[in-house]
Amino acid sequence: MPSALTAGQMPLRARWDAQFALAVLAAVLTTALTAVSFWLSFEALHDLATAHRLQGERAWAWPATVDAFIAIGELLILRASLMQRVDWAAITLTAVGSLGSIALNVAGVGVSHDPLDYVTAAVPPVAALLAFGVLMRQVHDFLVSRQPVVTDPPMPVIAPGPAVQESLESVAPEPVEETVHTPVDEPEVTEEPEPVTKSEQPSGEPTQRERMDLVVRRLYDDLGNRRPGTRHIRQALADAELPNSDGTCREARKRVETAEPHLRDLPDALAA
Repeated sequence: MPSALTAGQMPLRARWDAQFALAVLAAVLTTALTAVSFWLSFEALHDLATAHRLQGERAWAWPATVDAFIAIGELLILRASLMQRVDWAAITLTAVGSLGSIALNVAGVGVSHDPLDYVTAAVPPVAALLAFGVLMRQVHDFLVSRQPVVTDPPMPVIAPGPAVQESLESVAPEPVEETVHTPVDEPEVTEEPEPVTKSEQPSGEPTQRERMDLVVRRLYDDLGNRRPGTRHIRQALADAELPNSDGTCREARKRVETAEPHLRDLPDALAA
């Protein structure tokens, strides 16, 4: 029986499907971890508020004032990621809220001779902060892979004004009269011209750019008539041991779609 395919021999489409499934599973688990960590941290802050003369609804509302900093900062970070920029004010707000939550969780333990009591109190807010950082990293990578190629618009051609045209006409050279030469009878040439042989162009190996374009063009068929993203092209070029930077991938896709404009209308493939 044939041996199982290794990771390098696995078809490209199958590898992308597996990577996408793993990314979705990681995002779901990260979201669940963040929710559980927030719940544990909220419970610890509620107990701390109850121990310091806050009862009833006030004991439940006080932890929300701490976690609200984290929630607002995380929403602003997510908004900045969707806009493909970095919001340092949102990052600072999230860091201050997270550090405050960690400090209050540890302070709620009081005086204890067991160091694990402090570790247990600090784990939920730390886990929530790290889980959110991992989730934002996945969102950033996905948005980068879906970033469209932006080309500079052509420079407009400005026609010269009437004043410029008059100045150009004033400096134009005067026409020179042509002298007419009478033809002189020359003896006819009876020698036959030598045959012209066509120069044969050497057939060499395809250039690196042509190899890159072939790899990128093959992706449209491998993905089932779908338009590959930057991450797809980078992985395919890396497998072919070709340059695979983000700019190189976008330029290769642009050349392929310029040669075949109908490829631009294909639906985008999901990035892993």
